[in-house]
Amino acid sequence: MASLSEAKHIVVKIGSALLVDRETGKLRADWLQTLAADVATLQKRGASVILVSSGSIALGRGVLGLASDDLPLEQAQAAAAVGQIRLARAYEEALTPLGMTTAQVLVTLEDTTDRRRYLNMRATLMQLLAFGVVPIVNENDTIATDEIRYGDNDRLAAQIAVTTGADQLVLLSDVDGFYTANPAEQADAKRFDTIETITPEIEAMAGDAGSGLSKGGMKTKLMAAKTATNGGCAMVICKGLVEHPLSALECGAAATWFLPQSDPQGARKRWIGAMKPRGRLVVDSGAARALAQGKSLLPAGVRRVEGDFQRGDPVAITDPQGTQLAIGLTRYTAEEARLIKGHKSKDIEQLLGYAGRAVLIHRDDMVT
Repeated sequence: MASLSEAKHIVVKIGSALLVDRETGKLRADWLQTLAADVATLQKRGASVILVSSGSIALGRGVLGLASDDLPLEQAQAAAAVGQIRLARAYEEALTPLGMTTAQVLVTLEDTTDRRRYLNMRATLMQLLAFGVVPIVNENDTIATDEIRYGDNDRLAAQIAVTTGADQLVLLSDVDGFYTANPAEQADAKRFDTIETITPEIEAMAGDAGSGLSKGGMKTKLMAAKTATNGGCAMVICKGLVEHPLSALECGAAATWFLPQSDPQGARKRWIGAMKPRGRLVVDSGAARALAQGKSLLPAGVRRVEGDFQRGDPVAITDPQGTQLAIGLTRYTAEEARLIKGHKSKDIEQLLGYAGRAVLIHRDDMVT
C-alpha cells in the first residue's frame, strides 16, 4: 500500500464542505490551522506541497447572503470574486506564522488544454515550488463559463498533479474512501483499501453523493483517479473533516489508495515522445554532448531552425547529419528561435525586445 510518508511532491485537494461551515457560511479557521500545521510538517521533511482549494464561491455566498443552492452564473461569479480574496487571505494567515509563503494561482480548463497556457502554468508552479512557496490553486470562477470549466476541483487537482509531476494526490473528502456502494444508504457497503486498476465494475459502484457546498461526488473522484494514475501519480481518498487530516492519513487512518500505472516522469516522457514534431532544430556538437548528459537545450547551441511552429509545439532536435537526438516542447516560436539561435541566453532580451526564458527546450520537456 502507498504511504504519504514516501511522497516528495504532494497535491492536496480541499473541498468547500471542509473549509466553510454549511450553516453559517463562515470559514472553519480552527480546522484550517490544523491542516496548515500538517503542511508545515511535510515541508520540513523536504516534501513540496500544492493545495487545490475550493471555497471561494461558498465564502462569497455567505458574505453576500445568497442561498446555498445552485446560483445563476452571474451570481456565482460575483460570489467567487468576493470569496477569492478571503480564501487567499485565510491561507496566508494560516500558513505564514508557520514560516511558509503562499501564492494564489487561478486557472480554467482552457489553461490546461491549450499547450502554451499549459506550459506557462507549469513553469510558474514549478518555479514557486523551487522557491519553497505553497501554491494555492483554484478554478478561476470569476471568468470561467460552462464551456471552459472543470466544474469540480477533484479533476482540477488531478490535472495539477500530473502537470507538476506529483507522486501523490490527496483528496480530502467527507468520506474515508471508496466503497462498493454509498455507505450512507447501504450499511453493508465495503471500503477498498487499495485499487490497482479502475475497472468497469469499479466505475459502476460510484455514486454522486456530494454535500450542498461541494460539486464532486465519487464519479468525479474516479475521473480524477484515472487522470492521476495514468500520469504516474498515486491518489488517495480519505476523511478530511478530522483535525490534522494529513497527519491522520500518515498514521494509518482509513483511506482508499489508487495505485499509479507508472512513474510521473516516465508518463510525461511517453506523452512527449508520442507527439509528431512540427519543426526541427539542428544543433552543434557541443549542444549534442550536453543533451546526451541530460541538459537543456540553450539557444547558443542551435545552428538552424526548420519548420513553422508555435510555443509549446513538439520539435525534433538533430545533429548536422540529420540524426535525431531528442524531441521536446519548445519555449519559443520558430520565428523567435531563428532570432536567438547561436546567441547566449543573456542576449535574448536585446534580440527579442522582451525578457524570455533562458532555455529553448527544458530537459523536463524533452525525450532523448
